[in-house]
Amino acid sequence: MTEQETHQRMFDRTREPTETDIFTFISDADAITAWKQIQEYLEIHYDLSKEILYYGDKYGWLVRYRKSGRTIVSLFPEKQSFSFLIVYGKKEIEKFAAQAADFLPSIVDIFRNTPKLHDGKWLWIRIPDASLFEDLKRLIAIKRKPKKLD
Repeated sequence: MTEQETHQRMFDRTREPTETDIFTFISDADAITAWKQIQEYLEIHYDLSKEILYYGDKYGWLVRYRKSGRTIVSLFPEKQSFSFLIVYGKKEIEKFAAQAADFLPSIVDIFRNTPKLHDGKWLWIRIPDASLFEDLKRLIAIKRKPKKLD
């Protein structure tokens, strides 16, 4: 993530933020709706542990969803938006490449412009509203299939 892509985040490490604190900080109805939508989706379709933690002075607070010690997705609250972070390893990179036509061009651009590091691609996606929700669901499904509902 470059300096231009860093947005105002929650950096008060003295107190873990509550959900209300996060919404107050984001302070944009569209972004809050998107935040709630993705969290609800994760809670309904996945059996994940949810953690709120301070990720350091560069990134601030995040809400991280994990399964068996493996991070599936992280959400970083920001003013007027939030950042959605998903890290793809080799297999997920190949799956995304095979499904790229199913994604919006903006998501494909982020994928193509994200350098591949030793541990994969760190896809940082800024979310100002719910317009990317369907693509976010597909990105998560590449990382981990959703559980079947009755």
